[in-house]
Amino acid sequence: MGYKVAVVGATGNVGREMMQVLAEREFPIDEIVALASSRSHGTEIEFGDTGKMLKCKNLEHFDFTGWDIALFSAGGAIAKEYAPKAAAAGCVVIDNSSHFRMDPDVPLIVPEVNPDAIEGYTAKNIIANPNCSTAQLVVALKPLHDAAGIKRVVVSTYQSVSGAGKEGMDELFQQSRAIFVGDPVEPAKFTKQIAFNVIPHIDVFLDDGSTKEEWKMVVETKKILDPKIKLTATCVRVPVFVGHSEAVTIEFEREITAEQAQDILREAPGCMLIDKREDEGYITPVECVGDGATYISRVREDPTVENGLNLWCVSDNLRKGAALNAVQIAELLGRRHLKKG
Repeated sequence: MGYKVAVVGATGNVGREMMQVLAEREFPIDEIVALASSRSHGTEIEFGDTGKMLKCKNLEHFDFTGWDIALFSAGGAIAKEYAPKAAAAGCVVIDNSSHFRMDPDVPLIVPEVNPDAIEGYTAKNIIANPNCSTAQLVVALKPLHDAAGIKRVVVSTYQSVSGAGKEGMDELFQQSRAIFVGDPVEPAKFTKQIAFNVIPHIDVFLDDGSTKEEWKMVVETKKILDPKIKLTATCVRVPVFVGHSEAVTIEFEREITAEQAQDILREAPGCMLIDKREDEGYITPVECVGDGATYISRVREDPTVENGLNLWCVSDNLRKGAALNAVQIAELLGRRHLKKG
């Protein structure tokens, strides 16, 4: 027997990717429904590469009673309104928005990092999926933290436009084309031109000068991994369609060499070490698209601090940063709590 699964926000980039990942991983499904806003009612969505087409139903009128799992990827406002309704109907919600992440009664889960925290889902019947940039970071940090104890992390992100949704991807394409043919470039989704440029600004600015994206990385890493870790981030949007990259500097409590770190990461769940000190001996965003791993390269010792390492990590933000992580949470939930058959 399988589960009855609802995908909320099925017409968006992440919603479509959720459909693809569910099909690829052969998640045990008896029935699946695609849900979206009224303007997408009737839109057909393919269930992965199965050839099965689903017609989107209107979320506003959907009854979640009798459904097992709802994967939400429709933004914070939708999650705020509809996730509690689904949860109250007995359907476990796995939400990709930021709305519930810091709720103390909602577990924030990366299955390779803190699977045991899922036990807390019963408080509200809701589980939160972390921010895309946080997800890949903690997958890389967890095995190193277990080995040598992380004191402080400095991370600079290079985040693709797909993190801003379809509108972000369209804007990069349209601006790039406009530049090539000599047409004017007008920013719309982003605050400045994104084509052939980088923008050190993701989400809104906070009073201390950081952005909300940077704040998310700090508080989510603490909640998922360890509240004692100090972390500072600079989050930058770059003209890449899919795939987030991060340059990470880590200060440890105990000594750890680059070679030891490489050995640890080579065996760590969710990590793929590609680290040769030669041309092409590292991974870039183009190469990670469509894959679920967090790729790690450029592991080296940092001589400016005691017990310091530097590394580079890259991941498909639509996959591990969103859709795949949500499905992995659903798999974990099924194994531990929603057993069928």
